[in-house]
Amino acid sequence: MPRMRTADAVVESLVRHGIDTLYCLPGVHNDHLFDALHGAEGRIRVIHTRHEQTAAYMALGAALATGRPQAFSVVPGPGLLNASAALLTAFGLNAPVLALVGQIPSFAIDQGHGHLHEIPDQLGLLRHLTKYAARIRTPHEAPALVDAAIHAATTGRQGPVALECAIDTWATVAEVAFTDLVPSAAPPVDREAVQRAAELLGQAERPLIVVGSGALDAAAEVRAVAELLQAPVSSFRRGRGVMPSSHPLAVSFTEGHRYWQHADAVLAVGTRLYWQQSAWGVDASLPVVRIDIDPAEPARFRHPDHALVGDAATVLRALLAALPAHNRTRDRAAEIAGVREWFAGRIGRLEPQLGFLHAIRAALPEDGIFVEDVTQVGFAGRLAFPVERPRLYLSGGYQDNLGWGFGVALGAQAALPGRRVVLAAGDGGFMYQAQEFATAMQHGLPVAAVVFDDGAFGNVRRIQKEQYGNRLIASDLANPDFVKFAESFGAGAYRATTPEALERALREAFAAGKPALVHVPVGEMPSPWDMILLPRVRGAASPRPNMP
Repeated sequence: MPRMRTADAVVESLVRHGIDTLYCLPGVHNDHLFDALHGAEGRIRVIHTRHEQTAAYMALGAALATGRPQAFSVVPGPGLLNASAALLTAFGLNAPVLALVGQIPSFAIDQGHGHLHEIPDQLGLLRHLTKYAARIRTPHEAPALVDAAIHAATTGRQGPVALECAIDTWATVAEVAFTDLVPSAAPPVDREAVQRAAELLGQAERPLIVVGSGALDAAAEVRAVAELLQAPVSSFRRGRGVMPSSHPLAVSFTEGHRYWQHADAVLAVGTRLYWQQSAWGVDASLPVVRIDIDPAEPARFRHPDHALVGDAATVLRALLAALPAHNRTRDRAAEIAGVREWFAGRIGRLEPQLGFLHAIRAALPEDGIFVEDVTQVGFAGRLAFPVERPRLYLSGGYQDNLGWGFGVALGAQAALPGRRVVLAAGDGGFMYQAQEFATAMQHGLPVAAVVFDDGAFGNVRRIQKEQYGNRLIASDLANPDFVKFAESFGAGAYRATTPEALERALREAFAAGKPALVHVPVGEMPSPWDMILLPRVRGAASPRPNMP
């Protein structure tokens, strides 16, 4: 067995798991780790950022865009806390992200001596934010702990994991053994439960399918089931692209609410079904079939009529085999056309958001990645931005944390360098990570950041105006000249005041092939929230979802 430092054992383990990039911000607690990374140059790329939050958000963006595990490294204490919002978001988005976190000297952990970056019970904190967290104590246990962490991140309901390592442990040398990696076995399919679900869905007159992130790797199967059932497929944020927007059965979140009111069966694939069950309502006349990899998920609000636990693609293939024997003939063309016409009339008032979204879509190649930050154009994008494939629309999910977007876009770009990546951000959210144009330039990450500037935290200001008698406080913003700001880094810099100008600017930015910012001055925009916070249409009332 070779003798090596803990740091070398961890780097070798990452490479064995196919992790080819570490997003990071170095510091004294992890010096030996970075020395090991230098020794592995050519096998693992190091991308360093200007803030720990961005290192973690980049790993998250790379994981969301690829579906593969990604890793980041930060120092303990304040470094971890700076990265913690991204870890929390990764947990909410079921993203396989590995955090490698430094620690104070091993003899002093949790002793309260006052070491640099000391934090009480750091491992306990990590366990609140991840699926799995452990401390590496010796070199020989490092490979097994990395294996266990990656296994936890990528099996069942995916999610973030963490390993911490003390400053002295990184440097410890011992004999290390690496074991062969064993693929995870998929859970077995309950064929009897599939047959019962097929009978229920096959006999329904007006079935509806709702998809979330658990369906991202089952797009072909979702489409086949939908076409067999002639069932509209509704998605909101994480499920965008599972059903191509151009498909006649693809419907928006708002249209999904319309179908929910009259559906006589629902197939929910890889989704919490949160809005539908908490706000739209469920009653005895609406049977629900849920497919989820997490056995705890289907019954969180109410017990479904059928819970099919397993990998979405595998279960859907079994359902496809069982459905023809029970499936009735349906003709829903007129119904679907009517709902589509109704929605077009309703969404059409969201200008200028729709015009800007159309401009981005026109400039962005079909396989380009759109990242929405928490901004008015992003809110509209959840309902109206066309997406033809999974993992091309990156959204913050239920954490919906302002300012997440630039780091996520940079991570997606780093992981998929041949793609075009566009960020849609507001002036408030963009300034969370604006300094990372330095990272974009240093590492050649040609993200195009579109900053819609209304001089305010726009959603906050709208709520204060509409719900608090226009008593405005802490919502107005003082901004830099965004064009000069981007120019100061050597990035592409543009200003666009119309959708046509935005499209031209994006095309120029893509042609230039370097990081770019497009500043779009805007005024107050019409609210999309009446198309998102939709009323109850079935069953008795239950607690309302959080209002924005």
